[in-house]
Amino acid sequence: MSTAHGARARARIEVTAAIKDEARRQLAAEGAARLSLRAVARQLGMVSSALYRYFPSRDDLLTALIIDAYDSLGESAEAAHEPAAAPFDRWITVCEAVRGWALDHPHEYALIYGSPVPGYTAPDTTVPAAARVGLLLIGIARDAHQAPEVARPPLADELRPEAERMAADLAPDLPPVVVTALVAAWAQLYGLVGFELFGQFNRVVEDRATFFRHAAGQLARGVGLHPTSP
Repeated sequence: MSTAHGARARARIEVTAAIKDEARRQLAAEGAARLSLRAVARQLGMVSSALYRYFPSRDDLLTALIIDAYDSLGESAEAAHEPAAAPFDRWITVCEAVRGWALDHPHEYALIYGSPVPGYTAPDTTVPAAARVGLLLIGIARDAHQAPEVARPPLADELRPEAERMAADLAPDLPPVVVTALVAAWAQLYGLVGFELFGQFNRVVEDRATFFRHAAGQLARGVGLHPTSP
């Protein structure tokens, strides 16, 4: 790589980062629905046509921010995960990492798990990053259910076709009843975090960390994970 080419590549990385940083400031101040490429360009002292060379549209910028947010959340959960610990404890640790990241990044959490942005549809390129936490939880459940003594609840007949479809898509090596429990737990985890982050627990839950840990434990039990000691 020539020196000039390397300098251009570094400059592009720096400008891209600056654009994203300014866009995140706009998210915090205005919300995703009001994100504007022109406003980002103006704050950075760029002409709009120059910014379009980095992000051709608002949706392209939103997609980049969404992928970054999912990756940041996934990295936090993966960093907190302790593979040598018992599955129940691993589950709690990952759930608490999700909550911690959300409290530290409320506007980014709102971007990925809040109200949909009008006129925007996330492309398939967001899926790998979005799946990181889910795949981590599936892996924890997989390790636990390799033990033959794990008791599994019966699967309702009316749910079996959908449960088998989800299992085939998400975790073919796990029993369909476990996969349905995992999907429900995944939704409830983000519901718990969202209720706290967006104020629905105000005047309801005071010791939120303790409440969350207890609720995460109930979710763990729902997918067949149990503490190793009382």
